[in-house]
Amino acid sequence: MNSKEILTQLKSLSNEKMMAHNKKFGAGDNQFGVKMGDIRELAKKIKTNHELALELWNTENTDARFLAILIIDPKKIALDELNKLVKSEKFTHVADWLYTNVIRNYPENETFRKEWMDSKNIMQARAGWSLTSGAVVRNPDVLDFPALLDRLEAEMPEAAPEVQWTMNNTLANIGINHPEYRERALHIGEKLGIFRDYPVSKGCTSPFAPIWINEMVSRQK
Repeated sequence: MNSKEILTQLKSLSNEKMMAHNKKFGAGDNQFGVKMGDIRELAKKIKTNHELALELWNTENTDARFLAILIIDPKKIALDELNKLVKSEKFTHVADWLYTNVIRNYPENETFRKEWMDSKNIMQARAGWSLTSGAVVRNPDVLDFPALLDRLEAEMPEAAPEVQWTMNNTLANIGINHPEYRERALHIGEKLGIFRDYPVSKGCTSPFAPIWINEMVSRQK
């Protein structure tokens, strides 16, 4: 299949409720609202196809980009190309899908983690903080926790909402996974109050850092 044929197939899988859901969370009009299960099934049929993935990405269609992420070959992505992918996406669901499936496992991602954290590009900064949140759990030796907590306390209040979300994930992960910094993380969360009133569905944990930290720590006991 070529990109044109795939777009036709994606269009045939259009779902109005999914389209409305995507728009609610920031997607534009260039989408068909395909359910993720259908995108996964299509990706299984296509398998890895790096060149096709880049073609699909360049259509700027939301569903095509979800699919592209699943069939792209991370080993063939140059860093400058990865930078372009990250900067070119505004819908956080696609951006986070790219992080989960490509960026998180990208070789030597520590080399650009700090650079992205300082980026003026919102999605690049969001991804940089996602990498930092992951490092808190998987690679803590690369981090200066006192300096990181200072930065979170100082910068989170004025950060763009997209970046604030992954900064908050970093704060929560510090409190959950590193008891020696838990009190400080809880203090920062209470002081800033970010996501204190965030609506959550029944049975879900609030993203408000103190609630999130305490809930996850209680599960460790």
